[in-house]
Amino acid sequence: MKRAMTILFWAHLLAIPCGVWAQEETELPWYLRERVPKHTGNDNPRGTTSLGMPLSAPLGPTANHMSFGLGMNFSAGYNFDRRNALIGEFMWNWLYPTDQTLRPIHIALNTNKVSGHGNLFAFTGGYRFELRGRTLGAYSIIGGGWYYRTASLSRTLPAGTTIGCSPAWLWWGYDCSSGAVVGDLTEIHSNASALGGNAGVGLTFRVGEAPSRMYVEARYHFAPTKNVTTQLLTVNWGIRY
Repeated sequence: MKRAMTILFWAHLLAIPCGVWAQEETELPWYLRERVPKHTGNDNPRGTTSLGMPLSAPLGPTANHMSFGLGMNFSAGYNFDRRNALIGEFMWNWLYPTDQTLRPIHIALNTNKVSGHGNLFAFTGGYRFELRGRTLGAYSIIGGGWYYRTASLSRTLPAGTTIGCSPAWLWWGYDCSSGAVVGDLTEIHSNASALGGNAGVGLTFRVGEAPSRMYVEARYHFAPTKNVTTQLLTVNWGIRY
């Protein structure tokens, strides 16, 4: 009898957790209910948006004039399903010049107190293919659109100055004639625009309630802008919904 009572006792103890986990969450006692993970939110929304900060590294001829860039990126789009989406994006980068592209201006003006800066704006659209788990995800994206680049100097070349032309002068907006820089400009500001393309890959990390995710992305951009083509690699991180 004692052995039978012992067997029934242990069988009862084992039956309690099995019965508890078989109940609905609302039927669980409060001390167990708090330990059950709650999966809230919608991880398959139709709309998608993101806000990020891209750090840009120049490539090709752009690297002769730009050292790096820092700015912001915003996107909005539509998810056809969990894997396929169309995205519209706006990117802005503040471009920092290299010493190489400022040196000819410093020499011509005989001073180092000349600064310059630039901007890159991109209005693009693209297709995103994503493999998204509950916590981690990966995606690739390809697209294209309009790229607009500007550059300006804090001081101009005095009129009548004769100096040989080089790509640095073209970057800042000067024109060349017969191999010499045309120095009769009162304001130095260049702009160039062209249709271009981009492609990249990224990773996402679930944070908080779905569909909120952090993301980090690497993307290559190319646009055949006048005088100097625009080529850069951006590393973008931010939050996505």
